[in-house]
Amino acid sequence: MKTRLIAILLLALVSSRVAAAQTSHAAPATTTAQVPVTKVVLFSSGVGYFEHAGTVHGNSATELRFKTSQINDILKSLVLQDEDGGHVGAITYPSQDPLAKTLKSFQVDITQNPSLAELLNQLRGARVTIQRQAETLSGTILGVESRVKGGDKSDSFEVPVLNLLTGATIRAIELPSITDLTLDDPQLEEELTRALGALVQARDQDQKPVTINFTGTGERRVRIGYVVETPVWKTSYRLLLDDHGKLGKLQGWAIVENQTESDWNHVALSLVSGRPISFTMDLYQPLYATRPNVVPEMYTGLRPQLYEGATATDSARVQMGGAPGGAGVQRRIGYDQYGRPSKLALSEVVVTGQGVASPAAPLDAAASVQAVASAARLGALFQYTVPDVTLARQKSAMLPIVTDSVEVEPVSIYNASVLRSNPLNGVLFRNTTGKHLLQGPVTVLDKGVYAGDARIDDVPPGQQRLLSYGIDLAMLVDDTKNTQNTTLLTAKVDKGVLTLSRKLVASQEYAADNKTNKDKTLIIERPIRSGWKLVDTPKPFETTSDLYRFKGTAVANKVTVLTVNEELVTNETVMLASTGLDQLVFYSRTGTGAGDMPANVRAALAKAIQLKQSIADVEADINAHMQRVAEITAEQNRIRENMKTVAQSTPYYNRLLEKLNEQETSIESLQKERDALTEKRDSLHKELDDYLNGLTVD
Repeated sequence: MKTRLIAILLLALVSSRVAAAQTSHAAPATTTAQVPVTKVVLFSSGVGYFEHAGTVHGNSATELRFKTSQINDILKSLVLQDEDGGHVGAITYPSQDPLAKTLKSFQVDITQNPSLAELLNQLRGARVTIQRQAETLSGTILGVESRVKGGDKSDSFEVPVLNLLTGATIRAIELPSITDLTLDDPQLEEELTRALGALVQARDQDQKPVTINFTGTGERRVRIGYVVETPVWKTSYRLLLDDHGKLGKLQGWAIVENQTESDWNHVALSLVSGRPISFTMDLYQPLYATRPNVVPEMYTGLRPQLYEGATATDSARVQMGGAPGGAGVQRRIGYDQYGRPSKLALSEVVVTGQGVASPAAPLDAAASVQAVASAARLGALFQYTVPDVTLARQKSAMLPIVTDSVEVEPVSIYNASVLRSNPLNGVLFRNTTGKHLLQGPVTVLDKGVYAGDARIDDVPPGQQRLLSYGIDLAMLVDDTKNTQNTTLLTAKVDKGVLTLSRKLVASQEYAADNKTNKDKTLIIERPIRSGWKLVDTPKPFETTSDLYRFKGTAVANKVTVLTVNEELVTNETVMLASTGLDQLVFYSRTGTGAGDMPANVRAALAKAIQLKQSIADVEADINAHMQRVAEITAEQNRIRENMKTVAQSTPYYNRLLEKLNEQETSIESLQKERDALTEKRDSLHKELDDYLNGLTVD
């Protein structure tokens, strides 16, 4: 019943609005124009520039719909042009106030979805016209009350009753009997209509219409441009390797999403690899301070370990050489390239009643794909342009933008921090496409069969990158053999400052056991250590900010050895005057071999040690004298305490007095000796200082 009565009320309101429009003599409404998207430029920084173009007639308006999250970008970046003498008018968009706040701003509050009885109670004092069966009544609403109808309590029910003042009469009219109700106050009717319109508009919280008004005469061309957040356009690659191992096919697919509210019909799509600075500013809704979201730290469980076989010890060992050569190995069906039984791809074997069929031709993934984009450099940026793209809103597409041959060299890549026991299968890839390749995943297919996945970062034209896509199980690398030793290079003394120059030499051996009968190109990556320099080591073919890359041949069925030697020269300075005796003795014993510490430096240190030892001996004597004085003084205190308890006329008192005199004589003697020792110590200190200050030995 409640739903039917509200429908009656809405029908009455609509009828009233139509009648008012038919009798109005106001100016004609602004016409609506469609201005479609004609140009889209997507940036790899996550924003996109959109341009609409079309024609309008006279005073016109066009409506564009955006997600709520995009309104801030629209308010920040919207640009407009009326090209043929017209002008841009007002731009309107819905308020961002909460719906409840918006509804409460109207004279009629429909926030809580009121029933017709509750709504009419809000309209007390308003004039209405109602239709009840064949009777039409007009009057003022006094209110709505509930009355009980029926017999006993089990059959009774409540009925809402409208109390209507008609003239001097109050009529009680049951609401279920009303078939039509009209508000006679146009202003009140307008308020209720606007409140209902706000409800309709808020129904889709993620769709906000922005209305752009153009004023002028005749037919005119208009353009609309803006920047909004868009999904980052991505690239996905396919690297197709052939039998020759020197040339491959690279396919690049651009992945784009039309997450806007407009269809793209025959638009010019540009994909730009640049990263313009872009930010968001909250111009549309209330601002709240953001707080960091702290996530509890998670710990990965320890994985079970597999203990692999050791590097072969009975294979011949050779030094890493140049590029590999030699013919490949004939592959038999049912066996891999190393002669081991293998699981075959479904395209290789077809089981029939007569046995094994001939291998099917591998998929040629490069035969039917052509790039649809033209590529061009824009200063420091790079742009792919697809001239004609049609993509419905909320749809995504993959577009081929790269289909070119590239140079590849099969390699095995070893890095102990990635995998300690085995290198990775990979290729040394050179970008010969002439295009800027954006970062993305690479699916590698070797002779039409999936070989693994890789990743590349941005690769400008002409540059090369390593790609790894699997584990090379046919090669083991042992890097456990390493040594380190220290050699004293020079030692000198300058005005009492000892300078020691040492050379640290480290050696690391990489033993690669190639268990196949085919030579392989091996690349070994080694971290660069600050201050260390390579010596007696093959020159790296490539160096990054933190890695050396050594390249050579891992000979078939042999253990190939690369030895990396590094050295670090350190300098240490020691202030001899302030250095302790034990430390000086340690330094004097440094470099006891021939050609290490010069003999004159060692002799200078020996004299300094002798002087410091003499000072130490005198210091010990002074301390011993001070200790003896302290002991005698303590004994004198004991004697004086005893003398207080004995009469002075007794022999024992005289004995104690004589002992005190003897102790005083001893103290005086010790003090004289201490003073002499102090003078000797000071003299030795001066001798040491004079010696060290004038000491310069190379």
